[in-house]
Amino acid sequence: MEIVVDDLSGPEIAAFLDEHIRQLRAITPLESKYALDLDALRAPDITFWSVRDGNALVGCGALKRLAPDHAEVKSMRTSPTRQRSGIAALLLDHIITEAQRLGFTRLSLETGADEFFLPARRLYEKFAFDYCAPFADYQPSPHNTFMTRQV
Repeated sequence: MEIVVDDLSGPEIAAFLDEHIRQLRAITPLESKYALDLDALRAPDITFWSVRDGNALVGCGALKRLAPDHAEVKSMRTSPTRQRSGIAALLLDHIITEAQRLGFTRLSLETGADEFFLPARRLYEKFAFDYCAPFADYQPSPHNTFMTRQV
């Protein structure tokens, strides 16, 4: 498997992220959905990675700068056919390593509180993320969970 910085210009990643947004909208009320669309992920304060297994796109994730010492993990997704195969752990480890290399001392994230998101929350717990209050511009909601860790 290979993790590469993605400029988000290809149709394959556009379709992958569109599926991600549609799936999240079906689970989480719109006012509690914070997934970024393709245009928002192209912001200069975001680094986006794709995970490829040969020619197949199997996952993605991003790192968004919030402050000089604080970044947010965004857009973590594994292809539905490849879930629970270690791709998300491989990518999260990569993102944490990159955050350290870039000098961040804190990483935070927002994910869903619904049962659907339980595997994601368990993954973040394994990587030493603790539950926390909302950060940045997030507002508390029964549909969202916030986590953070020192890098």
